[in-house]
Amino acid sequence: MKKIIIYGIVFLASFNIALAQNPTEIPLDQVWKDKITDLAPEKATFPFKKKRKILVFSLHTGFWHWVNPHTAAMIEILGKKSGAFDVTTSTDIAMMEKDKLKEFDAVVFDNTNSKPKYRNLFVDVFSEDASMDSVAVWKKANQLENNIIQYVKKGGGILVVHGGNTMLNNSMEFSKLTGGSFDYHTKQQAFQVRIEDPSHPLTKSLPAEGYNHVDEPYFYKNAYDDLDFHPLTYFNNAEIEGQKKGQEKTSGKTYVSWIRKDGKGRAMYISTSHNAQSFENSAILAYFLDALQYVAGDVKVDETPIGK
Repeated sequence: MKKIIIYGIVFLASFNIALAQNPTEIPLDQVWKDKITDLAPEKATFPFKKKRKILVFSLHTGFWHWVNPHTAAMIEILGKKSGAFDVTTSTDIAMMEKDKLKEFDAVVFDNTNSKPKYRNLFVDVFSEDASMDSVAVWKKANQLENNIIQYVKKGGGILVVHGGNTMLNNSMEFSKLTGGSFDYHTKQQAFQVRIEDPSHPLTKSLPAEGYNHVDEPYFYKNAYDDLDFHPLTYFNNAEIEGQKKGQEKTSGKTYVSWIRKDGKGRAMYISTSHNAQSFENSAILAYFLDALQYVAGDVKVDETPIGK
């Protein structure tokens, strides 16, 4: 308990001062893992009948987020400590084949950033294969994308973390599945993450008044405009500095995390995961554990889209 209090004080001190605008990269070592283990929930929030299987997929061809291995380690710790799920980590594109996906209850897309040219992770990878022409590349890429879409429709779950929404950023089908595509982000800054509905089962772990957070505020496009999802957290647009010229939003809100039902399955997006320091907070860890239980199918919650 003392360790949790100390870590909590350190977190609040570092994230509520201007000097924390650009958190320093920290090593993924045993000290950090022990810290996360101490802060992680003792048990799962929602009862479960069986231990789930979760794939953390961290392949990237575009921007490398140093937090990627920390995110995977954090999820492994949550699964081990709570006993709610076993975790497999991979960067192997073959894991997106139908027979591989069906082995898992949920898949986490951990900053699976694609290159800017096509904004398609799969095209990026297959384009490196000299034996495939452009027709074959796009055919295979579309097949893997459809595998993911059908995986969710048939009952699987996906959790897309931060830049993971850029993996198929120009695909409207993937945008509809995940609730929106990446448009741009501002500079890192401290901003208030607010709770849409503090009584929702997936936000009860968070402070009802929200929390101050240092990250890249994300703005979205494509399917996001339909608001075909159930929002969980947001920021007030007027509070965000450095918005793109000509696209400044001085009123309203932009959502930070949300969920949506698709067929028999579930999709969830969480944008606030650019820095490993984000995980040094017991409330955030509980939020991720609840999110993982949700996409894995352990709990039914209100998923009513606000756009309908």
